[in-house]
Amino acid sequence: MANPNRLTPNAQNLRKSMTKEERHLWYDFLKSLPMTFNRQKILGHYIVDFYCDRARIAIELDGSQHYSPEGNAHG
Repeated sequence: MANPNRLTPNAQNLRKSMTKEERHLWYDFLKSLPMTFNRQKILGHYIVDFYCDRARIAIELDGSQHYSPEGNAHG
């Protein structure tokens, strides 16, 4: 299992700098649902874009960041 403390600063930074696609999904849909969704949730070795514990669902968006040189380097 990954050390969550190692991932926490990265998750916090990702929350502050959401992509256009993440902002659209969060502000136009997920935020208004009756279930709680967390942004940039640490799950094991990964940080998922959105997570709902009650529904046990993780949402990962493929946005423009995946097509940058840095995004391509990460997978």
